[in-house]
Amino acid sequence: MTAIDPEPAVPSWEHFAHEADMGIRGYGSTQQEAFEQAALALTGVITSPESVEPLQPVEVSCECEDRELLLVDWLNAVIYEMATRHMLFSRFQASIEGAHLNGKLWGEPVEVVRHQPAVEVKGATFTCLRVARETEGRWLAQCVVDV
Repeated sequence: MTAIDPEPAVPSWEHFAHEADMGIRGYGSTQQEAFEQAALALTGVITSPESVEPLQPVEVSCECEDRELLLVDWLNAVIYEMATRHMLFSRFQASIEGAHLNGKLWGEPVEVVRHQPAVEVKGATFTCLRVARETEGRWLAQCVVDV
């Protein structure tokens, strides 16, 4: 008798409250998908991701042996690109091989009137940091971001 694999997880994201900051969660059928959804949740802290056109690609790279610290590095790389390029991103692609993550972000320059940014995210933190495969088979990637 063979075990039946669970249904693939539908990629999704959500926020959770944490004192003065904001928690973000990404879910997916793979670790990469959960990282991508966590980045989308990050955008969702600032503005509606649907309002951001994925027009310009930006590449990022991170490396860390610990998958939870890799999530923090990934999110901080996204935050860095947002801050230095004055852009918002709505599409993410993460490729993880061992300790190395190659990512691609697609977005556009911030238009204050159209995007109506609610807050500025300063960084991803170690608070509530978790990257794990859950019992249902889906991957979770979460942490609190400093706003």
